[in-house]
Amino acid sequence: MISHKMQNLVKNSSVIRAMFEEGNRLAKLYGPENVFDFSIGNPSVTPPEQIRTAITDILNEENPLTVHGYMNNSGYEDVRQTIAEHINHQHGTAFSAQNIVMTCGAAGGLNVILKTLLNPEDEVIVFAPFFSEYTNYVQNFDGKLVIVNTDPETFLPDLTALKAAITNKTKAIILNTPNNPTGVVYPAELLSQMEQVLTEKEQELSTSIYVISDEPYREIVYDGVTVPFILHYFHNGFIGYSYSKSLSLPGERIGYIVVNNDMDDFSDILSALNVATRILGFVNAPSLFQKVIAKTLDASVDVSIYQENRDILYQHLTKLGFECIKPQGAFYLFPKVPDGDDKAFCELAKKYNILLVPGSSFAGKGHFRLSYCVSKEQILRSLPAFEKLAKEIFHS
Repeated sequence: MISHKMQNLVKNSSVIRAMFEEGNRLAKLYGPENVFDFSIGNPSVTPPEQIRTAITDILNEENPLTVHGYMNNSGYEDVRQTIAEHINHQHGTAFSAQNIVMTCGAAGGLNVILKTLLNPEDEVIVFAPFFSEYTNYVQNFDGKLVIVNTDPETFLPDLTALKAAITNKTKAIILNTPNNPTGVVYPAELLSQMEQVLTEKEQELSTSIYVISDEPYREIVYDGVTVPFILHYFHNGFIGYSYSKSLSLPGERIGYIVVNNDMDDFSDILSALNVATRILGFVNAPSLFQKVIAKTLDASVDVSIYQENRDILYQHLTKLGFECIKPQGAFYLFPKVPDGDDKAFCELAKKYNILLVPGSSFAGKGHFRLSYCVSKEQILRSLPAFEKLAKEIFHS
């Protein structure tokens, strides 16, 4: 018999993945061109050609035993140094290889960080709405998730509520900007104010509170928006980065952790991250793609494709009567459900072969998430279906 914890996890398995599977089922029934799957954040923009070239060059030119062999659990030192120098050039920092731990994507990185930090019953604060897997990541290490609400009009963190939520059991805060599911980018002024709150609480409680920034969408931003660099604001800051979205490589599971130079217990934390990578079973990040990334740090995908998708859907849905904050980044819309019943609304949408995710899956009840990292052709085909859905929901 499987563990009690796993029984509950299986029972409450990801709604997003369930919708994705439902999309596959409907596509077989009605044809893929007649199913409008906006459920999962699977990039639709082709990876840069530099990725293919780098793979070929590495496989043709480098020793296979080196390319496919073991290395330090934190990753190849030359790769980590190259990434550190790239970050230094971008953000005016002073990192070296020791600040970088290569990971199996941002998800792997967050689990390595939480394994390093958490004792049982330690608290980790998240801001609702939030990526639902954070709940599982924290529970993996017997931590306690503490949910703090955001301003319902802006989806920006409520710092008064944050201050009230911090206790002597608070170990970390997870930030996600650009945010999944809202697309909101946290401004620099807000981060400065948050840093002041944390500094005051650290002094009051004689503790360290770590900020974990989950950053798979850092480069997916629009309209000239700049994403503030988190480590300029929080001395006890980690970044969990992934190339899944920025280079359209979700299946390759490649990313890294950055550890701030001024972090409390810096040396112990670096050692623990290295060991956590091994004992969690990752052992190391994929060897080939560590080398690929080191050769393609200046590569990028065409973000304008996502922006066009955003604009088409945002304009169409708001014209139909849906209320929605215009996303500044990522590739999700998070509109309000007219009557507040997000689960019933998403079930109704399936009547028109539209697959959406209820906002309650992100602790954002009364909304739905729409992922627009799909083809423009699918979006255009879906517009009449949204019109029928809006007619039923607003005029029934």
